Amino acid sequence: MNKVLLIFLMCFISALAFPSFAAEPRQQPSEQERARTVYIFHQPIVMLQAKFGLTTPEERVLRIRNTLRNFTQADLREPLKIVPITRYNQPGRLIVMNGKPLLLLAQADLDEGDDLTLDQAAQRVLVRMETQRTALRDQFDGGWLALSVVKTAAGLLGLILFFYGAYRSWRWVRRYYRRRIIANRSWLPQRWRRFTGAIEARLYALLMILLGIVALYVWLSWVFSLFPWTRVWGTSLGDWSIRVLREIALSIASALPGLMIVLIIVLITAFILKLLKVVLNQVEAGRLQLPGIHPETVGATRKLISVVVWLFALSAAYPFLPGANSLAFKGISVFFGLMLTLGSAGVMNHAMSGLVLIYSRALRKGDVIRVADNEGLVSEIGMLATKIITRENYVVTVPNAVVVSGKITNLSAQNSGGGINLTVGVTIGYDTPWRQVHAMLELAAKRAKGIDLSQPPLVRQLALMDWYVSYELQVRLLPGQSLAEARNALYSHIQDVFNEFNVQIMSPNFVLQPDDAVRVPKENWYAAPAIPPEGTAP
Repeated sequence: MNKVLLIFLMCFISALAFPSFAAEPRQQPSEQERARTVYIFHQPIVMLQAKFGLTTPEERVLRIRNTLRNFTQADLREPLKIVPITRYNQPGRLIVMNGKPLLLLAQADLDEGDDLTLDQAAQRVLVRMETQRTALRDQFDGGWLALSVVKTAAGLLGLILFFYGAYRSWRWVRRYYRRRIIANRSWLPQRWRRFTGAIEARLYALLMILLGIVALYVWLSWVFSLFPWTRVWGTSLGDWSIRVLREIALSIASALPGLMIVLIIVLITAFILKLLKVVLNQVEAGRLQLPGIHPETVGATRKLISVVVWLFALSAAYPFLPGANSLAFKGISVFFGLMLTLGSAGVMNHAMSGLVLIYSRALRKGDVIRVADNEGLVSEIGMLATKIITRENYVVTVPNAVVVSGKITNLSAQNSGGGINLTVGVTIGYDTPWRQVHAMLELAAKRAKGIDLSQPPLVRQLALMDWYVSYELQVRLLPGQSLAEARNALYSHIQDVFNEFNVQIMSPNFVLQPDDAVRVPKENWYAAPAIPPEGTAP
């Protein structure tokens, strides 16, 4: 047993520095101060400063270590005592164990800054050493070790039961919320369920995992403190957790004023945007006029103002955010700024092109336009792209940069009533009088559905070609009329009228003039499998 005691005393009596609340040892000792400090089980007992003859304080610490190694288990059972003595012509206090001298504390060892008398300093040293002696005596006792093993097993059993109970409770919570989801009684809307899943059960599982980690940490710290081999680890774990909790609490407390300022900035910003929204809604409804803002540009203006106001608010709130001045926060800001700079060139090009489209009012939602090979109804003008619904009922997304760089033909911009202009072209031979062609095209326009007859059809001669004359018919469609359907109906009636009056349409081109006009007689207009409408003679 003496050998075991000697081994552990050699292991735990060292010159490592740990914070202490004692008067003599330093809180943050230097290398020299650490060499002059007596440690037992990594706990500072006293820092010696007196030099006796040729014996330095460092040599006195080494002698104390050697003395500690020579104590037996029988010595540890006896309490420590203080004996007043006089050595080297100065008063001192000798601490003895079982009548054997252990440590001499002289008047010269005291520090004037500690403001302690020799008796007070000796009493403090005695208390610290007595604590370590009692702990060492108890922990090397066979009964104490057996009890510590039983406590460890009981604690492990309790920890396992806690883990098992947490797992079973999580399974019960998961089944419970599954039943609530099936019964549509969850606190989350049902339409969000396919995105969030069983969020309540997952939150409960996360809570159980955190509690399990805390329970394991507490159990390890408690078990380590039961045995002499691991007692320093238990003390370190406990000190570390207390220090972390204290730092977290101090960080939260120090961050609260800044967070309050950030909250005030956010509330003021939201209030300003609310007022701007009310004003812009009045402009959009036409009840208020502001210079440079039109009803069709209110949506984009609202987004731009929101972005500018929020960026200004973020700039004002940035210094008050927790950790804003830390190197990590600055590094992340630089990283995201670099990513935004490298990846936003194309995005900004489309965004600026979208602003050009909106504020130039080249087109609006609901206009019928022709861009490159796409013709259709504008369904959305976004910040990055414009969506067009074509006659095939396809949705074509055209990037705003492409729209701006090309030619935009707005078929409905000049018609305030909502109708759009439709133009169709035909080519007729020179043997047909142009006045007859004008009359037939006007007749076809009057027969077609969806044509606004309050605006007379307009016929133009566009060119005198080699074999025929190019004519163009322009009509106004009724509001809401589909361009594709109106074009189809107008072409159909043009063919019927020209066949009815025995006039040949010269498209496609031909090389030799036929003897008879190329046309379809009226009796063949509904040849099989075509079916004539009701009331029409076959």
